[in-house]
Amino acid sequence: MASHYEAPIRKPLVVGDKGYHDVSVDIARPVEGKANKQWWIVFSIALVAFLWGLGCIIYTVSTGIGVWGLNRTVNWAWDITNFVWWVGIGHAGTLISAVLLLFRQKWRMAINRSAEAMTIFSVVQAGLFPIIHMGRPWLGYWVLPIPNQFGSLWVNFNSPLLWDVFAISTYLSVSLVFWWTGLLPDFAMIRDRAVKPFQKKIYSLLSFGWTGRAKDWQRFEEVSLVLAGLATPLVLSVHTIVSFDFATSVIPGWHTTIFPPYFVAGAIFSGFAMVNTLLIIMRKVCSLEAYITVQHIELMNIVIMITGSIVGCAYITELFIAWYSGVEYEQYAFLNRATGPYWWAYWSMMTCNVFSPQFMWFKKLRTSIMFSFFISIVVNIGMWFERFVIIVTSLHRDYLPSSWTMFSPTFVDIGIFVGTIGFFFVLFLLYSRTFPVIAQAEVKSILKASGEKFKTLREAGKPLYEMPASKGKTKIETAPKVETSEEHVSTLLEALGTFDSETETADDLKKVKGIGPQMEDALNKIGIHTFAQVSKMTEKEYDLLDSITGSFPGRAQRDDWAGQAKKLNEDK
Repeated sequence: MASHYEAPIRKPLVVGDKGYHDVSVDIARPVEGKANKQWWIVFSIALVAFLWGLGCIIYTVSTGIGVWGLNRTVNWAWDITNFVWWVGIGHAGTLISAVLLLFRQKWRMAINRSAEAMTIFSVVQAGLFPIIHMGRPWLGYWVLPIPNQFGSLWVNFNSPLLWDVFAISTYLSVSLVFWWTGLLPDFAMIRDRAVKPFQKKIYSLLSFGWTGRAKDWQRFEEVSLVLAGLATPLVLSVHTIVSFDFATSVIPGWHTTIFPPYFVAGAIFSGFAMVNTLLIIMRKVCSLEAYITVQHIELMNIVIMITGSIVGCAYITELFIAWYSGVEYEQYAFLNRATGPYWWAYWSMMTCNVFSPQFMWFKKLRTSIMFSFFISIVVNIGMWFERFVIIVTSLHRDYLPSSWTMFSPTFVDIGIFVGTIGFFFVLFLLYSRTFPVIAQAEVKSILKASGEKFKTLREAGKPLYEMPASKGKTKIETAPKVETSEEHVSTLLEALGTFDSETETADDLKKVKGIGPQMEDALNKIGIHTFAQVSKMTEKEYDLLDSITGSFPGRAQRDDWAGQAKKLNEDK
C-alpha cells in the first residue's frame, strides 16, 4: 500500500469509479466502435479544407511561385510564417513526453500520447512549406550534401536554413520513435481485444510482439528514459535553430540575440495552446472526461500563463533594446510595427499573446472548459500574428524608400495554409479512430495512487482490492446477474420483439461468438431466444442489455452480436 500512497490533498487524476478493466474498455471504445456523427462532421470539414489546399499546391507547382503574393521587397512572408508557426505547435508534444517524464509528472500520462501525435502531424505540415517554396519540389534532394555531377555545387553549411533541415528531420525522427515506443503496450491491448482476424493481425504487427513480460516492461522503461534524454535537448535546439534563420541576418528587427529563448518560449506557449484545443474537443467527442480532467486543463493553462508572460517580457525587452541601442534603423523598425500600416497585426499579437493569458491567474477562469478552449484558440491566432509581424513588417520597408511596398496574400497563399490545417485535422482524426488516444498502460500505473475510486477506498480505510469469497472451492464461472427491472426489460423487448413459443422455435444462441451457456441462459430469462431478436440490436439495445445483465460491459457490441445473428438467421 505504501507504494500507492499519495497525499490526500492531491486531486485525483482519474475521476469516477474506474478500475483497470474500465480503463481498457473506455480507451479502446473509439478504436473498436463506430465513429459518431460529430466525428464525421469534423472529418468532412477537414477533408474539404485539405482538398482545397491540395488543389492550390498543384496550381502553385504547375504555374510557379509567382501565384503567391511575394514581391522583390517582401520575398519571405506567408510561407515562412506558416512554417515557423507549425514547428512551434509541434514543441509541446516533446516537452510533455520527455521533460515531464524526466520530472516524473503524473498528470502528463493522460495527455502525452495525443501531444506526441500532434507533434508529428504539425512537423509534417511545417515541412511542406520549404518543399513547395523550392518551386521545383522534385529537385528537393539538392539540399542534401551528396556527390553530384555539377562539380562544386554544394549546400552552404554556414546557412541556418540548412541547419533547419537537420534539426527538424532529427526532431521528427526522435519524436516518431518516442511515440511508437509508447504505443507498443496500447497496440498489444487492442490486439488482445480484437475479434476480427484481420484487425488482430494488423495490431500484432504494430505491437512488435509485445507480450507484457517483466523483461518487456524493463526494456520499455529503459528505452523511454534514453529517448527522453535525447529528446529534451531537442526542445531547446529546434526552435533555437529556427530563430537563427532571422537572428543571424543584419535586417533591423531580426538582428537580435534574444530570439533563441524568445522563440522557444513562444513555441511551448503555442504548442500547449494547441494541445488544449485538441484535448478539450477530444474529451467530449470520445467521452474521455474521466481521464482528461479539469485538473489537466488547469495545469496546462498554468504553463500557458507562464510562457505567455515570458513572451511578454521578450516583447518588452525587444522594445527596450531597440531604444537603448541608439540605432535609428532598429528604432524605426519597432515604431513601424506598432504605428505603421501593419499596426493591426502588431496589436492583435500583443492582445492575444500578452494580455489574454493573464486571465489564467484567476482559478475560476482557468478551470472553465469553455473559457480555456476560447483562450487556446486566441493564443494560436496571436502566435501566428507574431511570426507575421516579425517577418513582414521587418521586410516591407528596407533602407531604400523607393522599394517600400506592402504584402497581401493571394487566394493561393490562403488556400495552402487552410489546406495544411485541414490535413493536420484529417491526420489527427484518423489517428483517433485507429490508435488509442490515451496511454492506457501508463494511466493504469497511476490508478491506485491517483484514481478517485482507490483514493476513496484508502481514505475509508478499506483495502484496494477484493478477494473472492470462496470456501476451499475455486469458482470458475459465474452466471451473469439478470436484474428484474421491468422497465429495462420491457424497453429492450419492445425494440427486439417478443418470442412466441407456440409459433416460433428457439435458436441456439451459443453459435454467436461471445455467447456461452451462461449468457444464453441469461438472455432466455430476459425473453431473447432467436437470432432475429439479437440481429435487431443497436447501440441503445447493447447498453440496455449491459445494464440488465451487468456482465462484460461492451462485449456484445464489440463482438458484433447483431451482425453475427443476422448472418446466422439468413443461413437457417
